[in-house]
Order: sequence, then structure tokens, then C-alpha cells
Amino acid sequence: MDFGLSERAQEYYGRLQEFMDSHVYPAEPRYAEQRAELRAAGQEHTVPPVVEELKAEARRRGLWNLFLPDSTDPAHGLSVTDYASLAEVTGRSPHLAPEATNCAAPDTGNMEVLHLFGTPEQKKRWLEPLLNGEIRSAFGMTEPEVASSDATNIATSIVRDGDHYVINGRKWWISGSADPRCKIMIVMGKTDPDGHPYLQQSMVLVPLDTPGVEIVRPLPVFGYSDQHGHCEITLTDVRVPVENLVGEEGGGFAIAQARLGPGRIHHCMRAIGMAERALELMCRRAVDRVAFGKPLAAQGVVRQQIAESRMAIEQARLLTLKTAWLIDKQGVKAARSEVAAIKVIAPRVALEVVDRAIQIHGGAGVSDDTPLAAMWAGLRTLRLADGPDEVHVRSVARAELGKFTGR
Repeated sequence: MDFGLSERAQEYYGRLQEFMDSHVYPAEPRYAEQRAELRAAGQEHTVPPVVEELKAEARRRGLWNLFLPDSTDPAHGLSVTDYASLAEVTGRSPHLAPEATNCAAPDTGNMEVLHLFGTPEQKKRWLEPLLNGEIRSAFGMTEPEVASSDATNIATSIVRDGDHYVINGRKWWISGSADPRCKIMIVMGKTDPDGHPYLQQSMVLVPLDTPGVEIVRPLPVFGYSDQHGHCEITLTDVRVPVENLVGEEGGGFAIAQARLGPGRIHHCMRAIGMAERALELMCRRAVDRVAFGKPLAAQGVVRQQIAESRMAIEQARLLTLKTAWLIDKQGVKAARSEVAAIKVIAPRVALEVVDRAIQIHGGAGVSDDTPLAAMWAGLRTLRLADGPDEVHVRSVARAELGKFTGR
């Protein structure tokens, strides 16, 4: 296995790090100030102007849509392994860097879906403005009334009526949907509730301004209100043309699985980026802070926390890079067990590292004076997003036992 960056990726990596140092990190306090001003003006989910400034600068530097894999766009894309290291860098500033480079979820997954399964008309209307960073998008899968960790439970109905589909259902935790720039949602529902469990679901493009679409409320995460919003949405007799079908009827489950493979690499490497930044903050605090007559770094328990964090990060990174390498070499299906494993390991490790950093910072760690508290909230949520840990552990166990049972 070779996890080394290609020559092109090395160039991107250097340019991205320089962009982070010169523009992204300095923009973090401006972002916080502008969000506070917008919140006070009743515009909780309006994007702060500094984000658009960063997007323009990133695009000028050619740091744009880097997530697109070779298999999707050989002329532009990097390998999954190449992009993994870039995703780690952007994870160090999770609220700014991914969007600044047009590599933020859920847009990345939606763009990949449209690249792979969209019609020419769908690509023209929705994919092009997404690739240009002109609009945002949402992915409507999770529902409050069913255990959405099992996608076969999805209850939203999609019924053919002449030249239209009529959609009825209730979704929640629909990331990005409170942002005024969010114009389109890929909705997963059932077109054939009596069919094979994995062929019942389909995906349909639903513009958010379609009659019958109601954003009920944005949902806070541990008290944090995300700028893009994670919303509860109802769809009541929503009518869209049959041309809005993504792929084919009954293909929704397969599309969802294709969407989640590379996307989980992105999530996990960004989590590792957060862990790296937390460890850096932890070390700086340990060196600078004095307690009981000596720096915290001289305390054995603190040194152990730092060492444990470094070792855990390295293990999580290596497993994630192995998974990316497998996807590049053999495809998502061959890496299915590893994809499930990293979805458990990377957020768990990052959460542990951030928690140690909070402890070493004392009261400052739970305040907004450092990014640690917000990181903790986001990472804790990641243990549920895209399926809870337990589902992925179950998948790993099934794959392992299958070596002995033949199933």
C-alpha cells in the first residue's frame, strides 16, 4: 500500500496549507463576529460575508472542488487517497475551510450523485451552480418516526401521478436546509413499498420553493445553532415532474450506498484534522500553563494524555488512508467493512482527543474562547450522522463472521 501523495496532490497540499495560514485561520474571529451581528439582526442562517470572500480567494488559487475523484472527473479530480489528506487540512477549520473550497457536505455527496446518476438537464440546472458555489443543497433521508439507520425503514411516499410524483413525508436533521442559498433537496422515499426491501426506495429532486415543502424548524446541536441549519421539514402533497427522478425507480438504496463511501472518507479525515488541531492546542496549553509550580507539560498525567492522543490519531489516520486506498484500487464495495470501521474509529478518536484538550484547558475549554467546545459538539453528532456507531460495528462483525460462516 502506498499512501504517498501524487505530485499533483502535493502541490495542492502545499497551496492549501498556505491558504489556511494566510486566510482561513485569520478569518475565524471575523466569522464569529459577523455571525453574531447577523444573529442579532434576526438573520441566523445568512452566510457571513467573510465566507464569500474566502470562496473567491480559494477559487482564484485553484483550490476548488478538490473532492471530485478521478473516477468522476479524470481531467480534474484527485484520487480518494490524495483528497483524504486535503480533507484533513480543511477539517482543522470545519466551519470555514470546507465551504471556502466548495468541498462541504452535503453538497459534495449531492454533486457526486448528480455526476454519476443525473440526466443532462439535471446537471445543467442543479449540478453546474453547485459546482460554481452559487447555491447550496440538502439531502433528505432521515425521518423522526422511523429508525433511519436502517434505510429500508424510510416511510416518505413518492407516488407516480401522470407526469408527476407526489411526495408526502416528514424529514429531520436535514443539514444545510435553513441557509437561504439552499435551493434543492434530494429526497429519498418509497416508490414501491411492496417491492424487495432494497428496491423500494427512489430519489427525487425537490426544489425547496415547491408548494407543500415546509421548513418547520432548525434543530440546534448541543445548544449550537449551525449557520446552515439542520432542519425538520414536512412534505405535503409535493408535486415534481417525473424528470426529477435521480437514476431509476427502485435505485435509491444503491445510490445512497454509492454516495456514502467516499463521503465517509471526507468526514473521517476532517475529524482527524479537528483532532490534530485539538492536540496542537493541548500541547500549547500544557507548555504555557503553570500549576503547582511547574508547567502542565511536566505533569505525568498530562504527558500521558498527549501521548495517547498522538498514538490514537496516527492509528485512525492509517486506517482511513487504507480505506481510501482500497476504494481507489478496488472500489467502494471491496472496502465496505473498512468504510464502516473508520466511521466508528475516526469520530471516536477525535472526540477523545478533543475531550482531553478541553480537560487540559479547564474552564476555557468549555467556553467559546477556543474552538474545542464546538468541535466536541460536532464530533459527538458525527457518531450518529450517516448511521450510528452501532450499525457500523454490526457491519464489521458481520463481515468478520462471514469469513467463517460463508455468509
